[in-house]
Amino acid sequence: MRLRQLTVACSLLGVLCVPAHAEGRDIGRDTLPANDGWAAEGTGTTGGAAADDAHVFTVTDRAGLVRALDGGSATPKIIKIAGTIDANTDDDGDRLDCADYATGGYALKNYLAAYDPRTWGSAKPSGPQEEARQASAARQAERIVLPVGSNTTLVGLGDSAVLKGASLQVKNAENVIIRNLDVRDAYDCFPVWQPNTGGLGDWKTAYDNIWLTGATHVWVDHVTLSDKGHPDAKEPTYLARNYLRHDGLLDITGGSDLVTVSWSRFAGHDKAMLIGNGDTATGDRGKLRVTLHHNAFESVVQRAPRVRFGQVHVYNNRYDITGDDYRYSLGVSTESRMYAENNAFHAPGHVEVADLVKSWNGSALHQSGTLFNGFPVDLLAIHNAYNSGSERDLTADVGWTPTLHGRIDSTQEADRAVTRGAGAGRIP
Repeated sequence: MRLRQLTVACSLLGVLCVPAHAEGRDIGRDTLPANDGWAAEGTGTTGGAAADDAHVFTVTDRAGLVRALDGGSATPKIIKIAGTIDANTDDDGDRLDCADYATGGYALKNYLAAYDPRTWGSAKPSGPQEEARQASAARQAERIVLPVGSNTTLVGLGDSAVLKGASLQVKNAENVIIRNLDVRDAYDCFPVWQPNTGGLGDWKTAYDNIWLTGATHVWVDHVTLSDKGHPDAKEPTYLARNYLRHDGLLDITGGSDLVTVSWSRFAGHDKAMLIGNGDTATGDRGKLRVTLHHNAFESVVQRAPRVRFGQVHVYNNRYDITGDDYRYSLGVSTESRMYAENNAFHAPGHVEVADLVKSWNGSALHQSGTLFNGFPVDLLAIHNAYNSGSERDLTADVGWTPTLHGRIDSTQEADRAVTRGAGAGRIP
C-alpha cells in the first residue's frame, strides 16, 4: 500500500521515484523518458549512459572537472559533481578574482574614461584599453568556459552539488544530459561597452550559465540557475547604465534542436532564456524545437522564454513575478511558434495580465489553461486588446500541435508540484 501511495505521489510530481531498498540507483545512468518533450524525438537522449567504468568520474574541483570533460570530446562519459566547484580557481585550487585576470594595463577607471560617450561618441570601442579588456577577458574565459561534448551526462551528487562561476557550453554537440546541479554566477569580470547612436548604449556580458549552440538532443533536468553571489541589482551604474555582469541563465541558439528543459528553477535574474538569437538567422527555421515543462521562474525580469523561429512547447510552468523592473515573461519574436498551456503566473498588484506577453515581429501564440493569481485568463485576447496599435495582433494558430509530452497536469496541480519538486537536489 505504501509503495502504491509513493507511486501515485510521484506521478503527480512527474518525477521518477524509487522505494527505499533501491536507494543505490545511479542517476548518472538515467536517460530521458520516452515522449518527454522534443529531446525524445528520434533516437532520444541518453547522454553518457553507455560509458564504460573508465569514463565514470566523481569530481570535487575545477581541475578534476576539466580533466573529466576531456576538452569536450565525444567519448561517452558520466561526470558526477560532489560538493561545490568554483571555476574561478587556478590549477592549485586557489581562488582567482577579477584583478588576477586583468592584463595589458586594463583598469576599469581608465576604460570608463576612454569610452565615455560624451567624449568618445558612438563609435565602437577601440584602442589600448579595449585591447587590454579583450586580453583580460580571454584570460578569464580560459578558466570559466567549460565545453561539454557529445554523449556526456553531467550530474550533481546528493542535494548540494554546486558549480559556481562557470559557463557550461554545449557547442555543436549532441546527446547531452545535465541534471541535479546548481549552476550559479557566470560572472563576467570585463563587460564591453556598446555605444548606441540612438541612445545611451549599454553594457554587454559574455557568459551564460548554460549555453547551447548548434546542440541537439539535450536534456536539462532538475537544474537551478541563478546569479547567486553577485546579483546584478547590486552592481553600480557606469556611463549611466547598470554595470551588468551576467548574460542568460540558459540560452538555446545557433540552430540548436530537440531540447527538453524540465523541473528546473530559474531565479533572481534579468534575461533568463533566449531561444534563437537573431531575426536574420533564417538557418534556424525548422530547428529550435524545445520543450519547457514543470519549471519555476522566480524573480525573472524577462525572457522566460523569448523565442525566434522555434516550435516551443511551454507547459505546466510556474512564474513568480517580483520587483518593479519586471518586463515580460513570454517573448513572441520573428516566426516563433510557441504553444503554451496550463501555466500559472503569480504577480504583485502593479503587474497586469497584459504585461506577461511581449511581441516583436511575432505573429502567433497558442495559449490555454493560463492562471493569473489563481484566476483563468486568456493571454492572447488580453495581449491583442491592450497592445493594439503598439504591437502586432497575434493569432492562436501556430501551425502545430505538440505530441511529444507526458501527462499534462491541470494548472493547479502543476503549480503545487513545481513548488515542491523543481530545482537541484529534488530528484527523489
